[in-house]
Amino acid sequence: ELISSLRSKLQTLWQERELVLSEARECAEQGEELEAMVQDVCKPNEFERYMMFIGDLEKVVSLLLCLSSRLARVQNAMRRINGNTDAEEKQSLNERHKLLSRQREDAKDLKENLDRRERVVSGILAKYLTEQQLQDYRRFVQVKTSLLIEQKDLEEQIKFFEEQLENLEKSIP
Repeated sequence: ELISSLRSKLQTLWQERELVLSEARECAEQGEELEAMVQDVCKPNEFERYMMFIGDLEKVVSLLLCLSSRLARVQNAMRRINGNTDAEEKQSLNERHKLLSRQREDAKDLKENLDRRERVVSGILAKYLTEQQLQDYRRFVQVKTSLLIEQKDLEEQIKFFEEQLENLEKSIP
């Protein structure tokens, strides 16, 4: 029953992932249309700023999500530490926790810098775009970010349930 339930949950997650990937493709198409429009109306250096911001948006959000995910796994492993855990493993987990914490703080600084750059890009675009086009741009940035988060969350859940299923199947003779 448990195996059947896990398989069913995985099937649901795979379907959700396909929907999110489809939405991501639509978002990418909107991004290409927006990019063409921005290129048409902006000066080359302003367009370059826009493109750098859009490129860095995905990188920084993905970095933050990855580091947060890895940090959560290390924290979970640290919670499982008991009297039987050897000192070397404890030290390794503590060092990884410190390193990932520092890296996540650095990534948060990058995100704050990215937010400032977004305000600059918005200011540039406000000079050229209609209010509706500006809203479309802001919606695009928001949707792109939320889709990245949703994709990462689904990937983590799928990985977790696949591991659970694999462990369960191995434990049954």
